Amino acid sequence: MLNSWKHVALAACVAVSISACGSDKTATEQQTQATTDTQTETQPTPATTSTTLVLYSGRSEHLVEPIIKQFEKESAIDVQVKYGNTPELALTLREEGERGSADLFWAQDAGALGAVAKAGLFSDLPAGVGSDLPGLFRHASGKWVATSGRARTIAYSPERVKMESLPKSVFDLTEARYRGKVAWAPSNASFQSFVTAMRKTHGDDTTRTWLEGMKKNGAHSYPNNVAILQAIARGEADYGLPNHYYLLNFKKSEAKFNVEQASFAPGDVGNLVNVAGIGILATATHQDAAERFIKFVLSPAAQQYFASEVSEYPVIDNVMTNQRLVPRDQLLQLAPHVTLDDLDDLDGTLAMLRSVGLL
Repeated sequence: MLNSWKHVALAACVAVSISACGSDKTATEQQTQATTDTQTETQPTPATTSTTLVLYSGRSEHLVEPIIKQFEKESAIDVQVKYGNTPELALTLREEGERGSADLFWAQDAGALGAVAKAGLFSDLPAGVGSDLPGLFRHASGKWVATSGRARTIAYSPERVKMESLPKSVFDLTEARYRGKVAWAPSNASFQSFVTAMRKTHGDDTTRTWLEGMKKNGAHSYPNNVAILQAIARGEADYGLPNHYYLLNFKKSEAKFNVEQASFAPGDVGNLVNVAGIGILATATHQDAAERFIKFVLSPAAQQYFASEVSEYPVIDNVMTNQRLVPRDQLLQLAPHVTLDDLDDLDGTLAMLRSVGLL
């Protein structure tokens, strides 16, 4: 299966013409910076691009920079990127308000997108941009569109965990048998959207009780999903709560990486299916270029990159997916009944996490 997966990844690399595909290094590490002092006064000054898009990206640089660079190459439009934590960027946008200069916001999760939309900071997407996608992959009022999908999972050590010991529900993790064995990332945007989903499906009281129970049960806090998986591999935890694609990416570079993952029982909120998504900000001064960028990340070539190189779910059809992925139809059967547009109360979730002492 691993060999066939490598062929899929290679096909994607060719499709998007990105030489960095298949590497775990950042694009900065992969590129050799060339400089020259040979230009003479008689040589013409190179033409400069008149349009520069300003993109706020809550998506990690090493995941999306290859796509951004390819867009710049094909469109001759420069993209100035501000990378950061998705919730922090959402807060920055709200603080900047009408004074902001960003054209686009590319978020790691639907919760932050909803919060920005709720604050009235997105403009309406142009007709035809993402309107043909399934409802799960677009904002009901047309403020943002998904660029890829992912699922929450329960990761575990196959050395120290028997299959029959896996929890059926995320709520089981407060039981004594899991004391000091679970890794989580309360400051991570995807985790915070999951908490918002729990608040929507089970109420604030139940969610607060679960958070307090996890803390009391000795859950180990880490900054992100990668750190969760590394902690399990090192033996610091037996279980973890990451997004699905991080483990698949580990196994691409290290097939024997000794961590596995599974789903909770069908319908459990621990199986939340979330999205990364993008919207055009009301402050945008380059509407046409912003629209071109969104259409590019929804193109078959870019979607193949997200499926093959990032191991996420594509939002369009007819894209080859990682053979390790749960088929999309099965994934939706496992997912809880949560409308992503309802995950816009980021402020309420952050306040709860702070009150419990997790932020």
